[in-house]
Amino acid sequence: MSGFLHLLSGKIAAGKSTLARDVSSKPGHVLISEDEWLASLFGPEMATIRDYVRCSGRLRQVMAPHVVALLEAGVSVVLDFPANTPETRAWMKQVIDASGCEHTLHYLNVPDDVCKARLQARNAGGGHEFTVSDEQFDAITRHFVAPTPAEGFDIVEHGGGD
Repeated sequence: MSGFLHLLSGKIAAGKSTLARDVSSKPGHVLISEDEWLASLFGPEMATIRDYVRCSGRLRQVMAPHVVALLEAGVSVVLDFPANTPETRAWMKQVIDASGCEHTLHYLNVPDDVCKARLQARNAGGGHEFTVSDEQFDAITRHFVAPTPAEGFDIVEHGGGD
């Protein structure tokens, strides 16, 4: 019996990691956080958006068979990697297809102003692996594409204004 895969989509500071921690607190669930892995493996190399794309691509290559193996072993996985573009979601769909698991794609539909306010508070707190400026938020958000049912995911939408 395959484990269950939880995926997350939402802009920076929409609450993806908070939801991921909550979901992964259930018995039999494992949290895999892209930010933690990227910071540990590539921290000094991650100065630009281009660096992020390169490093996250490398991480996805090695992580896919690991996630499939966990799911096939019956472990439920909360994959805290941003499912924010059709390309990234296509990679996630390959993991689903390879493992035969059931899944939920949690879409955190949070307005930009709420995300920016949360981001500024997160940056001020200093507890996150990466600091993101408003300009970087805007640049990254330009690439965000909300998930659609046509992509083949079981989507649960979460609203989120404060």
